[in-house]
Formats: sequence, C-alpha cells, structure tokens
Amino acid sequence: MLHTDIPTEAELRAIASTRSLYCVSIYLPTSTLAAEAEKSRTELGNHLAAALEQLEAVGADKADVAGVRDGITRLIDDPFLWTYQSNSLVIFATPERVLTYRIPNRVAATMQVSDRFHLKPLLRAVAFPQAAFVLALSQNAVRLIEVTIEGSADEVAVADLPADASRIFATRGNSGSARLIGDEGDKTLLGHYSRQIDDAIRPLLLSAHVPLIIAGAEPLASIFRGVSRYDELTAETIRGNAETMSADELAAEARPILDRLYAAEIAALGERVSEAIGTGSGSSDLSDLARAATYGALSTLLVDIDRTISGFVDEQSGALTLSESDDAVDYGVVDEIARRALLTGARVVAVRSDEIPGGAAAAGIMRFPV
Repeated sequence: MLHTDIPTEAELRAIASTRSLYCVSIYLPTSTLAAEAEKSRTELGNHLAAALEQLEAVGADKADVAGVRDGITRLIDDPFLWTYQSNSLVIFATPERVLTYRIPNRVAATMQVSDRFHLKPLLRAVAFPQAAFVLALSQNAVRLIEVTIEGSADEVAVADLPADASRIFATRGNSGSARLIGDEGDKTLLGHYSRQIDDAIRPLLLSAHVPLIIAGAEPLASIFRGVSRYDELTAETIRGNAETMSADELAAEARPILDRLYAAEIAALGERVSEAIGTGSGSSDLSDLARAATYGALSTLLVDIDRTISGFVDEQSGALTLSESDDAVDYGVVDEIARRALLTGARVVAVRSDEIPGGAAAAGIMRFPV
C-alpha cells in the first residue's frame, strides 16, 4: 500500500511563498518494499552531502549548514519514515525547518539549493491526485467505493443510500399506472432509483471533488448517467455485473480509466495552449513567460517536469537571465516562472516534454498582454 501525504492547495502556496537564505529541495524515488528502504536512505545521504557541499562553497554560516545537516540526518535515522513510503519522497529543508511529503508519482531524483524551493515535480501530484469514487450499480445492490491514492479500496457508508431497487419496483402493482408496465415502465422506475442514489451520494461527492466512475450493466448505468448532477462523472464506465466484483477488483478497473482521463485532460490543455500561441494570446518563450508570471498575466501554464534551466528572474520587471552554473545561488527559472504563476492564481500543471507544444520548457496562456 502507498502511504501518501500530498500538500493541500494552501500548503502548496505556503511552500511557494517561502523565501530563506538557504532552501534545500530533494526529490527521491522510494518504494513501499521494506527491503528497498536502506537504498533510499543511502541516496538521501548522498543528496545531503551534495547540498552541504554547495552551502559550504558559497560560504554559508556554520549554524545554517548544521541546521540543514541535522534536520535531514534526523530523517535518515527515522525508522518509521522508511517503513511507510509511497513512490517518491519530497523534502523541503531550511536551517530551521524540514517538511516532507510522500507522493504517488515516481519522479526523477534531484537536489537543488537556492533561496526558494523547487516545486515542479510536486505540481503533477497536486494536479492529478489519482483518487476516485466507484459507484457499483445493480437493481439488487448499490455500493460506493473510495479508491485512494494510497492504493486502498474501501466501501463508504452513505446515509439514505437505497440498498436495492426492490421497494421501488414493489410500488408498480399499487400505482394503477399502465405506463409503469413493460420495459419503458422498468426504465421509469430505474430512473427514480437512480435519483435516490444521486441524492444520497451527492453531498459526499461535492466535498471530495474527485472523479466518479460508474460500474454496472445497461440500462441502469446509462439511466444513472442521465440523472446524475455530478460534474466529475467520467465518460467511461466499468462494464459488467458490479455485484460480483470486489472493491479491489473495481479499483483495479478504475485506475486505467483515471490514467486515460488525466491523459486526455493534459492533451486538451496542450491544444488550448497551442491555439493561444497561434493567436498571440499565449507563448512558449521563457522571457515572455517570466515577464507575464511576474505581472500576474498568466492564466494557464504547462511546465516540463524534468527540465531544469538555471538563471534568475528579476523580482520587479520579470527580466530573464540564464546561467550555466549549478550552485546555491542560481535557481531553475522554469520553476520560478511556475512559482510566480501559481501565486497569482494561474493553473500550473507539470507535464512531460512531449506534452508541451513544440517540446518547449514551458508554455502558457495570457490573461492580458504584457
């Protein structure tokens, strides 16, 4: 099982706002297997040694160096941390504080030292949390299954959720309506059954903001889809008899649907950005994007999750200066553009290079020209 703790939107903005003389960002691939823990601890020790070398090279105060060293060393020595892991471990350290997040995305190992944290690899986990609900539907039973990013699948108790459609169908003989006879009458009654289900699960869904996947046979699956008021109901359905499928089996069917859903969302974003570039209301030029991010002009930004380009972005003008150095002074300018865009309300998504128009390091849509 994955053990995850992805930052909330408020936490992400707090991380993005952090400025300190020395900020160390470490991304470390990890494993849920206990046998792999020692390897991960060793790799973290190597990243720590590289960070300390950079700090000492720029003349960092001994107390600051000791603060970073001691904070990360305590993580290395913590047996409980390595017992419960996800696919990647994110560490943000200053001389005074160390934050950790376990994320389900497998990211490339990296370490950066600057006066701000390196955010890009974390942004994909925040944008696509890999959690969902599966609604297992049949006339004889209905279940709501929560599929979590940790890998678990658990049935959720929902108040007022009908156990089955038997009570509704029992009313047919007492209704006196000829319209409830035959196939069309069955569909009318299944529509009422579906609305009862929608009423019961709606409050829970609205508070969760994750996709809902229907599992079930026709015509009930389509009838529920026709009455559901939940905007994040997926187009794909898990076909078959949901009664015979366990929660884990439903979760296994759900995860490829989520992968395709997020892939389609990224592709659609890429098309929108490409169209904006074509009409002049977007750009993939880093200088343009740096200036736009500084002035709050970006509404949407795609950034290459893997590529790092060193340099500086002027605090006031957004002027971009590139650099070839890799030390504790420079920082990743694409990451900085993403940070500024995030703090001014833009939607920022970290993607792979082939998912950005033209294979650029970043591309975005402007709210207004700058």
